[in-house]
Order: sequence, then structure tokens, then C-alpha cells
Amino acid sequence: MNPFLTDEHLALYNSVLIYARQQFGPAVDAFDEQDRIPADVWKRLADQGYLGVGVPEEYGGSGSDYLAAALIGQAIARVSPAIALSYGAHLNLCAHNLLRNGTEEQKKRYLPKLCSGEWIGALGITEPDVGSDAMGIKTTARLEGDHYVIQGSKMFITNAPIGQFLIFYAKTDPAAGSRGITAFMLEVPTEGYTVSRKLDKVGMRGSPTGEIVFNQVKVPVANVLGEVNQGFKVVMSGLDLERAFMAAMTVGITEECLELSLKYAKERTQFGQPIASFQLIQAKLADMYTGLNASRLVTYQALHMAQQGKRISKEAAAALLFSAETACKAADEAVQIHGGYGYIKEFPVQRFWRDARLGTIGAGTSEIRRLLIARELLGER
Repeated sequence: MNPFLTDEHLALYNSVLIYARQQFGPAVDAFDEQDRIPADVWKRLADQGYLGVGVPEEYGGSGSDYLAAALIGQAIARVSPAIALSYGAHLNLCAHNLLRNGTEEQKKRYLPKLCSGEWIGALGITEPDVGSDAMGIKTTARLEGDHYVIQGSKMFITNAPIGQFLIFYAKTDPAAGSRGITAFMLEVPTEGYTVSRKLDKVGMRGSPTGEIVFNQVKVPVANVLGEVNQGFKVVMSGLDLERAFMAAMTVGITEECLELSLKYAKERTQFGQPIASFQLIQAKLADMYTGLNASRLVTYQALHMAQQGKRISKEAAAALLFSAETACKAADEAVQIHGGYGYIKEFPVQRFWRDARLGTIGAGTSEIRRLLIARELLGER
């Protein structure tokens, strides 16, 4: 029972979990080993309508709300956090961003291709020397007639190696600091745009992450997203929802770690009895359960508020801070419960252990989230 979920939400979550286990479960270890998710996975997600959840049908979407979209990511994360990460970058960071900030013409032109899976979307904020300080980006956009010329680079961009559509941020007025940033949309491939390398990650393997280079890339004025020099508004609205969305993914990791640990603790025997009968193992399971339920509440609350159009900077930061750290602890305890078997690739808990770690880094580190929450509480907005 949860005050923020309807029966439709619960039915959707359960159906996605069954689907993901059947469709992706047998292959997730290969995805991880090869650091590659086949293209047909995107087609299957699109065929189910998952790539358009939260986008109105008039733009090619499946309707419903942000909470439903996040629940899909949560369910998929129980099978493959890597697929869930790429799904979130495509739908939440890209399509939902366009839906909130695009003109009617832009939405009608681009959203149908994103919802159908014809295009895979990505978002470019982070740069090689700019991480948590999103307003400190150095990529520039120089206006020349009816287009902007983009120069710079982006780092740690999910879906960059496979994407056909990118929303990114650049400085249109470098002297104005955060008030001189503009959001742009770019169709890929285009001249001067390259993915200079695919990054070899410890976790979330299969979800492609890359470094992008803009070398005098021309972007039409018509592809400005939002207002010129007002990109900080797009950034901040997107970061809040990204944190809430990512929190749901980490909830999925905690859910699966608890289920795997319960199953193993009942089956594994030591000293003539299941290890589930040992109090120290029981304590770990109890802590996982408690953290899981608290994670669900703070995450669903933030998403529910976002759907109502409310400001969620504090709530989203708190949701991801707590849920991500809970997932890391749950994954660590799951490995501990499995003992030596938890440390070999034959058992999936080691994959969740590696994947969970990104939750405390992506979308602003845990340290940044704590600072943001404190400033909100103290009224420093």
C-alpha cells in the first residue's frame, strides 16, 4: 500500500516487471559482460509504449504521468539497471525535457520520433572539467545569422554513442555566468559533431556512455529550447525531475537485492540450518526492508508533487540522496549475505552492487544533494 500509487500504477509496475524478466532477464549477464545492449531492446520497449509514457498521445506518446514513467524504470531496474538508466536518459532527460520546454512546433516535430524509438535521445550537461557545478559549463554557442556555432565538449553522456537526438547546454553569453546559458536541440549525425570515445565503466555496463566533441557545429536558431540565455531554468527543472526519476531506479535495485537475499538466506545452510535463522542475517534483511519502504515513500512523493506542477528541488534531492545510499547499502549487504558466491559473476548481486554505486554520483553527488537540501531548508534559494 502506498498513498501515491493508484491501482493502475501498481498494475503497470507488475506488468513491466514480468515483461522485463521474460524479455531481458536471460540476457542481462551478457549485456553486462559485453557492455552492449542490442538495438532490438529499444524496439521492444517502444512496441510496449514504454518510450512514450508521460507524453500526450497527440505527440506520439502513451499518455499517463511521470510517476508511471518512473515506475517503469524502477521495474526494469530490478532486471537490468543499465537498461533502466538508458531508458531514463532517453525518456526523462530528453523527451520529457522537450515536452516541458519546447514550442508546439518543436514538440510535434521531434517527440513522435522519440516515443516510437526511431530516435534515441540523450542530454548533455556535464563536461570534462565541469560536474556538479552545472552552471560552470564552458561549451560556447556563437550566433551567426540564422544559426549558432557550437564549440566545446561534454562528458559522461548516457546514450551518446547510440543517440540520434541531443538536448544540450552552451554559453551564449559567457560573461553573464549562469544567466548566459541556452538549451539547444541537435539532430545526430551532423557535421562537426563526434562521439570521441565510449567510456568503459565499472557498472551500468550495456548502457552506453560517451564523450562528445562539438567542433564548429551549426545549430539553427529554430532549435533553441526555451529562451535564449534562460537555459538555467531548463537545467534546474530537468535536474529536479531527473533526481526523482533516478531515485525510482535505485528503489528497484534495493527491491531486487532484498528479494535475492531473502531467497538465498532461506536456501543456504551453515551449521546445519538455513542462514536465515541467524539473527545477524535477519538484522540485515530487516534493515533492507525498512530502507526500501522509506525510499519508496520519499521517491513517490517527489514524483507525485512534480506531476502536480509543484517545485520539488528539496524533495527530489532528498529522495535520491536517501534512496541511492539505501541501494548501495542494500547491495553491499546482499553481497555479504551471499558470502563468496556474492563476489563471483555467476550470481547477480555483484552486478547490482556495481550498478548501485552510480546513484550516489549521477545527477549531482550525495554531497551536493545535502548542500541543496540544507540551503532549501535555510531559505537560500
